[in-house]
Amino acid sequence: QESGVRNQESGIRNQESGVRSQELGIRNQELGVRVLRSLIAHCPLPIAHCPLPNPHYPITQITNMVRVRVRQHVNPLANKYQTPLNPVGWEKIYTKLNQPLHLDIGCAKGKFVLQMAQLKPNWNFLGLEIREPLVVDANRIRDEYGLTNLHYLYCNANNSLQPILSGIPAGLLERVSIQFPDPWFKNRHAKRRVVQPELVAELAEYLVVGGIVFLQSDIKFVADEMRSRFFDNPRFKVQGNGEWLAENPLEIPTEREIGTQIKGEPVYRVVFEKAL
Repeated sequence: QESGVRNQESGIRNQESGVRSQELGIRNQELGVRVLRSLIAHCPLPIAHCPLPNPHYPITQITNMVRVRVRQHVNPLANKYQTPLNPVGWEKIYTKLNQPLHLDIGCAKGKFVLQMAQLKPNWNFLGLEIREPLVVDANRIRDEYGLTNLHYLYCNANNSLQPILSGIPAGLLERVSIQFPDPWFKNRHAKRRVVQPELVAELAEYLVVGGIVFLQSDIKFVADEMRSRFFDNPRFKVQGNGEWLAENPLEIPTEREIGTQIKGEPVYRVVFEKAL
């Protein structure tokens, strides 16, 4: 009898755990919908051209539309990511190659540059992402919108930036954004973080004088490290007094940025300018 009672109690606890998991899943779905609706509210494009679901769809329909199954964390030091990208024939990608270029490193699903490309047709946009399924899907969506000033590349930015940028005509790279990169919390994983001194040096080589780099993260130690890496390169100078920016200087916020602000958490932002 005692064994039966214990089994019943265990079953009740499992049921309660299942209910809590369901409630957590519902809260996460609701947060995701709030993020999407906030993104739509911030989108400067007409609703017919906004690359997001209709905010009045049911929650389940919205979450099904945006769900992409992909690993959240990808180790850039793994063997499969050590082969640099081959040079790219940019004249076959951008209809107007000589427009200024905005490079977004770690673009994830690419919605930020997708909206930017529609908002600024006189700029070219390039998103780099190490998770191939996201790149495939982003280029598919780009084609559906018929955008000729936007492209996504599947690559490891830490070993492919030089072959990518060396093929772009000099003087075109005017803006770079690195937004909410993977923090890799453990110290032994610090080399996996995207903003390494070598990447900063390569950006300094190809960015035009006066060009800007916009950095932001919701993890302070990551933001501090990124800021320090650019401070340490003499070819960059910080805009303003070096304190964190209260507002995003770009026209479009990212999904992560909106979600962080909805939760009432801080975002750490800074802009550097190439001086030399």
